[in-house]
Amino acid sequence: MTAAAPVSATRGSLLFIFALVLIDMIGFGIIMPVLPALIVELTGDTIAGAAVDAGWLAFVYAAMQFIFGPIMGNLSDRFGRRPVLLATLLAYSINYALMGLAPTLLWLFVGRLLAGITGASFSAAYAYVADVTPAEKRAQNFGLIGVAFGLGFIVGPALGGILGEYGTRLPFFAAGGLALANAVFGFFCLNESLPPEKRRPFSLIRSNAVSALRELGRQDKVVIWYAGALLVWMTAHMVYPIIWAFYGIEAFGWSERMVGISLAGVGLSSAIVQGVLIRTIVPRVGERRAVMLGVGCLLAAALIYLFAEHEIWVPIAIAVGSLQGLVQPSINGLMSRAVDERSQGELQGAVASISSLSAVIGPLVYTRVFYAFTAPGAVIYLPGAAFALAGVVAIGALALFLRGNTLHGVAFVRPSPREGQGF
Repeated sequence: MTAAAPVSATRGSLLFIFALVLIDMIGFGIIMPVLPALIVELTGDTIAGAAVDAGWLAFVYAAMQFIFGPIMGNLSDRFGRRPVLLATLLAYSINYALMGLAPTLLWLFVGRLLAGITGASFSAAYAYVADVTPAEKRAQNFGLIGVAFGLGFIVGPALGGILGEYGTRLPFFAAGGLALANAVFGFFCLNESLPPEKRRPFSLIRSNAVSALRELGRQDKVVIWYAGALLVWMTAHMVYPIIWAFYGIEAFGWSERMVGISLAGVGLSSAIVQGVLIRTIVPRVGERRAVMLGVGCLLAAALIYLFAEHEIWVPIAIAVGSLQGLVQPSINGLMSRAVDERSQGELQGAVASISSLSAVIGPLVYTRVFYAFTAPGAVIYLPGAAFALAGVVAIGALALFLRGNTLHGVAFVRPSPREGQGF
């Protein structure tokens, strides 16, 4: 099962990566409804205080990913995607077991530290898709990973909300079991996508985001602009996984089950956009307009969350904001077309590091904003204030993207209708 797969957009290879990321995201999403309650259980703090602790947990995970993500990407360029994917899945299973057994908050931090060090499965998955997909179809097929994210956020949080009623720790053990099962499945079924002749020597010097982007920028300087846009965009989007559960509990008094149901709604809308609509919208309007549309929809949704006084507005905001799912696959597709085939793992490792940097910045900022506007004695009570800040950040991302896209030229702005067919 270790032989390199033919480099073509085969349905089987794409479906396997889809399944791999889906199961991984179910494991991630399953713990989200119960994490606030577990932190309160371990610390005795308020929801506002627990949000700050959750921000630090996300910070630790992201900081490790920022350091080790590019290393994993470079290792996948040297040794192939398969061993990196399998190793990270095994690490995730250990991480969830540690968190499920945690007697103190420190154990949660140890678990997230371990997961951050080896948590490069998404960068390797993106590189795998780039290996087996023609350049002109990558934006659409990168959307497949977005679909897996979306579906994972349908099944995971809903299942976590149900299991959470039987104990705050049960979802963690379920997540660990899923990650372990996925690793076993991949060991027997996953073919390698990167043939030996396309591999390159491992370079520790290039195994960080700054060096990697500098090298990739020598192929095409627009990579730097797109990377900057992705960093700012991911920082804006980070408000959802960090604040959502705390926002629902604080603003509307949601239970773990309701948090899970609402996150499932977010996942469903994301899956529809990235699995269906992206294959229609991007070929028709091009990546540039798709990104503009996605940013505009995030802004509209952020305003609804800011001013919503009743939970009836939440499904409306979810529906409006779902089109923000057009942004990252479009930018990522343009970036992958600006570098050569030998550098796809390095590129996706750099993207993973960028994502991690956004997760270093976002949790600390958004949880502090949430605390400032919800803690006892807050001058202004606005549970949705963090979403408003995310909208402002998204405008900055759009400005960077438009500048880079102008430099990229019209050749990559609008693919022909035949190029958007995906697999």
